[in-house]
Amino acid sequence: MTWEVMGRPAPLRYRFGTMNTSPHPSPATAAKPVGDLIREWRQHRRLSQLDLAMQADISTRHLSYVETGRAAPSRAMVMHLAERLSVPLRERNVLLSAAGFAPLYRERPLADPALDAARAVVEQVLKAHEPWPALAVDRHWTLLARNATVPLFLQDVDAALLQGPVNVLRLSLHPGGVAPRIANLVSWRAHLFHRLEQQIEATSDPVLSALLQELRAYPAPEADDADAGGAALEPNAIAVPLKLRTPAGLLSFISTTTVFGTPVDITLSELALETFFPADRVTAETLRGMTT
Repeated sequence: MTWEVMGRPAPLRYRFGTMNTSPHPSPATAAKPVGDLIREWRQHRRLSQLDLAMQADISTRHLSYVETGRAAPSRAMVMHLAERLSVPLRERNVLLSAAGFAPLYRERPLADPALDAARAVVEQVLKAHEPWPALAVDRHWTLLARNATVPLFLQDVDAALLQGPVNVLRLSLHPGGVAPRIANLVSWRAHLFHRLEQQIEATSDPVLSALLQELRAYPAPEADDADAGGAALEPNAIAVPLKLRTPAGLLSFISTTTVFGTPVDITLSELALETFFPADRVTAETLRGMTT
């Protein structure tokens, strides 16, 4: 995707291609017996053998036999335990392969004709959201697509951060990125860290863990600057806003995240739409003026 920071909005642009398909867990992890992997997921979910056995409606003895390799689980049992453990689709394929079965879930690039309908949904949502900014990311926060409003907020950003693949969190919090213009950087940074921690808890993804470690090392002020518009949340606040200092003044946004509801394709299961809405009337009127 070509990034162009212009005085007026650029046409809607997309970079729909093959998503990051690096294996997860690592090849060494994927080579483990299925029993070891099931035990690791159970422990990651902080469940005892008894807890999982009760949830899966199987005996503790049978679960113990599966985890120790004394019993070979059927394909149905692998899927049943994966469901109870809320294992992501990508990792369910790893479990199936470790148990000697063919993977069940396909991972197609977004350009695949089979995903035409889903791609059209993404395009429609991003375009319809203008003049408010919106973008699509994969499981590692790699930018996949954005609408025409997004480049308006990338002025003075280090060009190296805009070279693909663009990581949205790195772009947001890097001192050469958008961070210097975020008035409430401390609050927004904490919000993003919390979201990333939740993703790591759900997926146990080492790439996300490394990303969080990198982001935590970036410099940040000790507190938000109230004089620069980064005051603490008001008592009646409904969400943590993103407050941006721009040539047009201080703009405030609240964000929402949209995912596909019933995906059976790995690509769709890991795709998210991040949409930003004006948090006040001034921001709404300013954006309308910037994009006309």
